[in-house]
Amino acid sequence: MITLTSDFGSPYPAAMKGVIRRHTDAELIDVAHDLPRGDPRAAAFWLRFVLPEFPPAVHCAVVDPGVGTGRDALVVRAGSHAIVAPDNGLAMPAARALAGDEAEIEAWSIAVGTPASETFHGRDVFAPAAARVRESIDEGSTDSETVADALAAMDDLSPASDPVDLVFPEPSVERDETGDVAAVDGEVLAIDRFGNVITNVPGAMVRGRDWIRVDGDLTPVAETFGAVEPGERLVTVGSHGYAECDVNDGRGDGAFDLRPGDAVRFVADNVSL
Repeated sequence: MITLTSDFGSPYPAAMKGVIRRHTDAELIDVAHDLPRGDPRAAAFWLRFVLPEFPPAVHCAVVDPGVGTGRDALVVRAGSHAIVAPDNGLAMPAARALAGDEAEIEAWSIAVGTPASETFHGRDVFAPAAARVRESIDEGSTDSETVADALAAMDDLSPASDPVDLVFPEPSVERDETGDVAAVDGEVLAIDRFGNVITNVPGAMVRGRDWIRVDGDLTPVAETFGAVEPGERLVTVGSHGYAECDVNDGRGDGAFDLRPGDAVRFVADNVSL
């Protein structure tokens, strides 16, 4: 199995699939091709959320604003999974989620041959590399040592030196005299296609409350969108486990005026800070 993720839209992923099909008949699964353009951080968030749902597979992920420059091309082994991606950090959060242990993560540099387009390494570098990796690993293998040995035996891979990492920021927490969470300063990690604003604040910090102040504005905390009237704002916990700023039947990014990377402050409704 090979999964494909990019910010390419259409028709570029079809060209990648054509290249892969020339080398392997592995099942191809599209994760997404409408990710924010040129934003490895957003891609990293969604890969970390989605890839752990898959059985061992090869994952080809290309969000690559550095295409054609001196940036490296990688295969990152994460346990019994392999992620083929540019060396801009987008693979690393998912690798940690897949491996569960830093010792089960290792990165390999892909030897980039010629000819290769200066603007479409998805087709010319990453797609053929993903196919070669898939063919090098025994189909259905769930043994991380087997995957590691297969990658080590590939002639066009060499150990990567100091690959770029991407670590999502942790929220800053203020507690009251009893030790309860009084306020959290977080950051917007991503916005989905519905306009839901996904923060880095763990859901446990808001779950169970009735109200919370978001950047000073009192907002209900609810388990479902339908708990508030259409058009009303709410804070909920998404399926990824983080607090979201949302609107029932509307867009939270517009209502809360928040964008990826923006700071967001949650304050318990009974606290004056």
